[in-house]
Amino acid sequence: MVEALNRDLERDLECTGLLECLYELNDLDRECYRVVSKAEDPLTVDEIGDAVNRERSTAYRSIQRLLEAGLVQQSQVNYEQGGYYHVYTITDPDTVAETMRGRVNDWYAQIGYLISQFRSKYGTGSDDPGSPPPVT
Repeated sequence: MVEALNRDLERDLECTGLLECLYELNDLDRECYRVVSKAEDPLTVDEIGDAVNRERSTAYRSIQRLLEAGLVQQSQVNYEQGGYYHVYTITDPDTVAETMRGRVNDWYAQIGYLISQFRSKYGTGSDDPGSPPPVT
């Protein structure tokens, strides 16, 4: 979590939306998510790739990131003669919202801990002679 915070600070918190900030998704990932979320029926990777004007393999990597983040769900469709293919739908938005809430709460707790560590190290009465003056 601290590493993620440092990355955010380094990029000046230029988040354009929740998906980018909380899941570190790139433009293509967000576009694929948008396509899947607007679809009336589950989509194949080929259909998603066509919709975002990208090769199947590129769309597949993006969908894999969305799957790992828990933002989309994969279902298997079986052919009658054997074989199968996968289709994708978005995860229930209420479920995703609760996961987001949990991530924000975890981040808040982590920041609170770092602030208390800062206060212990640099606050009034600190044993560290190299400490900056206390922040008030």
